[in-house]
Amino acid sequence: MAREFTRVGVVGLGTMGAGIVEVFARNGVDVTAVEISDVALERGRATLTGSTDRAVAKGKLAEAERDALMARVDFRVGLDALHDVDLVIEAVPEHLDLKQRIFAELDRVCKPEAILATNTSSLSVTEISVATTRPNQVIGIHFFNPAPVMKLVEVVRTVVTSADVVADVEALCERLGKVDVTISDRAGFIANALLFGYLNHAVGMFEARYATREDIDAAMKLGCGLPMGPLALMDLIGLDTAYEILDTMYRRGGRDRRHAPAPLLKQMVTAGLLGRKSGRGFYTYERPGSPKVVPDEYTPLAADAALADGARAIAKVGVVGSGTMATGIIEVFAKAGYEVISVTRGAEKSAKVCEAVKTSLNKGVVRGKLSETDRDDALGRITWSATLEHLADVDLVVEAVIEELSVKKALFASLDEICKPGVVLATTTSSLPVIDVAMATQRPADVVGLHFFNPAPIMPLVEIVQTIRTSAETSATARAVCAKLGKTGVVCGDRSGFIVNALLFPYLNDAVKMLEASYSTADDIDYAMKLGCGYPMGPFELLDVVGLDVSLAIQRELYLELREPGFAPAPLLEHLVTAGYLGRKSGRGFRDHTRR
Repeated sequence: MAREFTRVGVVGLGTMGAGIVEVFARNGVDVTAVEISDVALERGRATLTGSTDRAVAKGKLAEAERDALMARVDFRVGLDALHDVDLVIEAVPEHLDLKQRIFAELDRVCKPEAILATNTSSLSVTEISVATTRPNQVIGIHFFNPAPVMKLVEVVRTVVTSADVVADVEALCERLGKVDVTISDRAGFIANALLFGYLNHAVGMFEARYATREDIDAAMKLGCGLPMGPLALMDLIGLDTAYEILDTMYRRGGRDRRHAPAPLLKQMVTAGLLGRKSGRGFYTYERPGSPKVVPDEYTPLAADAALADGARAIAKVGVVGSGTMATGIIEVFAKAGYEVISVTRGAEKSAKVCEAVKTSLNKGVVRGKLSETDRDDALGRITWSATLEHLADVDLVVEAVIEELSVKKALFASLDEICKPGVVLATTTSSLPVIDVAMATQRPADVVGLHFFNPAPIMPLVEIVQTIRTSAETSATARAVCAKLGKTGVVCGDRSGFIVNALLFPYLNDAVKMLEASYSTADDIDYAMKLGCGYPMGPFELLDVVGLDVSLAIQRELYLELREPGFAPAPLLEHLVTAGYLGRKSGRGFRDHTRR
C-alpha cells in the first residue's frame, strides 16, 4: 500500500511553487507554503489568489471550491514550519548551492520518515540529495508550468532513491490526476533535454540573422503545430532560467556544443532582457509580466508596405509534377483565382492529377468549405498538359518533381529556354540547395524556393528561400503570391533544412538517441513532449508518420552541410531503415502498426 500524504510542504512560492501549492490544495491535500520573508510570502499568496480567481472567472472552479482550496493552505515564513509534513517539494531558483543549503536544513527540520523532493528541471538530484543524511528519501518531482494545467510530472530517481519512495510518489501523482514518467537522474531529464537543444538552435538561427524572430516563430507554430514559437517560448520561460538550464545541461551532459548557450543569450541576460518578466526579451511587452507583445524597432513593416516593394504581377502559374505535393499546389493556386497550367510527363499522369484535384475539391464541397460554384470555377482555371512548351507565357513556374538534384537541374535548364524573361522560377524542394537549381539557368536572380508543406491545401505555411543570387524583386513577388494564396510566407536563406526541418529533425534525432541509450521508453518520451510541452505529437509518433527513411535522409543532409557532431544520425535510426522498418507506410517503425 502506498503511503497517505496528509500534509505536504512547498518551499518557494514563485510561479511554479504557487502552482504546485494549487495542485495539492485542489486535490484535498493540506499544504504548508513557505517563503523566506513576509514580502515574498505575500507575493506568493497573491500569485495563488490570482490563479484561483481566474479559474473562478472562467467557470473552471466554483467560489466555494476556491475558498476551500485557500483554507487548506497555511502560509508561513521559514523552514521550521515544515517539521510535521509527510513530503516537501522545493521550488526555488535553479542554483545548486542554494538547493543544497535548503535540503541540508530540511534534513534537520523534517521528521525522519518525510520524503524530500526537488522540482529542479535540470540540476542533479543526486548532488542535491547528498546534502542530507537521507539520500534514499530524496527524489525529483518535476512539474511543468503552469502546474495546475500541465498533466506531466517527471519522477526522477537517483541510484540510491528507495523503491518505496518512488512507488509512493507515483501513486501520489495518480491521485493528483497527473501522468508521471519515471526516469533516472540525467541532465535535462526527458523534456528539457529535448526541448532546450531546439530552443538554443533557434536562438543561434536568429543570432546569425538567418530569419527574423517573427518568421522563426511562425514557421514552427504553423509548420509543426507547436503551441508557441521557440523565441516566444524562451521569453515565457525567462532567458536567465533558459541560460542556467542550458549551461547546466552543457556541463553535466557531456559538453554537447548544441547545449552551450548561444552567445546572444548570455548578452541578453547580462543586459537585463529576461523576457516577459522584465518586459523585454526577444520581443517587447506592454509591461513587465505582461503577455502582450508591442511593436519595437525590430517589428517588420506592415505586409502591404513590404509587398508593394517591386513585386511582379502574377496571373498565370505553371505547376510541374504529378505527385501529392504538385496536386495540392495546383488546387491552392486555382482556388486563389490564378490561371494554372499543370504539366506532367504524360496524358495518363495528367488524368490522375486531374482526378485527384477533383476529388479534393469535391471533399471541400461536402464539408461545406467550398461552394459548388467555387469548385467549378477552380477547375475551369486549370489547363492539363504533358508539354513544358505550354509554359511559354506563364508568370510563375512552381516545380514539384522528385527530390533528386539532377532531375531538378535538368528541368530548370529546360524552363530557362522555354519561359519568357521575367518569369519567377520556384522549386518546392525541402532539402536540396536552391542555388544549385538556380545555377542551372541563365537567370538565377529569378529563382526562389517556395517550400509548401503537405497537405498544401491545408497547411498555412510556405518557406520562401532566398539564394545569394535571388533578387529583391523575386523575393517580393514570392511574398505577394503567398499572401494572395492565404498562406504565411516566412523568408529564410538557402541553407539545409531551411527553418522548420533544421529545427525539427535534430530534436527528433535526439529523441532516437535517448531511446537508444535506454534512458526511457518511446511511450514515455512521447508522453513527455505531448503532456509537458504541448506538442501535438510525440517524436516517435511523428517519425513513424513522416517515414524513417525520409527522416534519415533529411538528418544526413543537415549533418553533411553543418558538420555538427550532434547532428550525426542516430545509429538506431539507420539500423531501422536498413531493416525496412520505415514507419506507418511499411507497417512498422518505432511501433508495430500492423496490430492496430
